[in-house]
Amino acid sequence: LKLGYENTSPAIERSVLLRMGFSSIEAKAIADGCVEHNLLGHGAGNVVYRLAKAKGMDYIDAGKALCEGRLWDEAAAQF
Repeated sequence: LKLGYENTSPAIERSVLLRMGFSSIEAKAIADGCVEHNLLGHGAGNVVYRLAKAKGMDYIDAGKALCEGRLWDEAAAQF
């Protein structure tokens, strides 16, 4: 049970992003980016949310920017 509370996977994070309204292609790109930037442990949805809040933008726009490979440095700086 402890593992479930302390660990996540790209599949779980893609599921969270899908529930947030991203397409499956967008969710995969964001989750893969989180893995590449060592942010998956913070939660992909949380990464998108914190980036959007810091930049003063809608979370969908923030997620789409991450899909395009933009704003990853700013996202990492939130943690």
